[in-house]
Amino acid sequence: MLGLSPREEKILQLLKSGEEYPVTRLSQELGVSAVTIRADLRDLDAKGLVVRSHGRVVVASSPQASFRDGSNNSQKELIAKTAAALVKDNDCIMITNGSTCSLIPRYLFGKRNVKVVTNSTLLLPYARANTQLVITLVGGEYRPQAEALVGPAAISQIEDYHVTTTFFGTDGFTLEHGLTTSLVENAQVVQRMCGQATRRVLCVDSSKVGNRGFVRIMPVTEIDTIVTDSGFPADLITQLEEQGVEVIIAQ
Repeated sequence: MLGLSPREEKILQLLKSGEEYPVTRLSQELGVSAVTIRADLRDLDAKGLVVRSHGRVVVASSPQASFRDGSNNSQKELIAKTAAALVKDNDCIMITNGSTCSLIPRYLFGKRNVKVVTNSTLLLPYARANTQLVITLVGGEYRPQAEALVGPAAISQIEDYHVTTTFFGTDGFTLEHGLTTSLVENAQVVQRMCGQATRRVLCVDSSKVGNRGFVRIMPVTEIDTIVTDSGFPADLITQLEEQGVEVIIAQ
């Protein structure tokens, strides 16, 4: 992740557990000096991955986002990596908030001059780490539970941009009800971002199949490409392809 050392990745993993990890405890857990831990924390702070305040250190995302990032993580990593492979040099793309989509920039190292419009604050560390990414963060009202900016201001700014591809997620997926989510604001952002793109790529793990959220985002026929994992039902893939939807299994 972002060129982090194994020890730095372990520090983030411990902090995401929700337990208190002062410097002394991190030092004991990892078997290094407190001086070394403080140096690691300064580096993580500079990269925007942790926040240090009055002797306390927390990951730079909400507890809810950390929890969501931890579920089906291996599938989400594969999906994000496969989705990132669809991006070419000099592309202009949009990426919505969401635990899977927020991983896509992790795999854009090596791509040149990629412009990204997003409402997800989780993408900001990648702007610091990868100089080939030009990230535009739209304004709006901040929702810590989603690590996202939403509302009329976000929608208005999204309409100013036109992109090759929008990468987006969903909380629920069925043929009958299409894509659904629990929040109206999330649905509005996804709808607007997809409306600004030539290609609409859904990044979804198979655990979302069969779920139905409170708010409808769009019917499945409005998706161009789905990137998913090997657990996605084969019969559903056949039905989607018959409706002109491309399905890519991440491996």
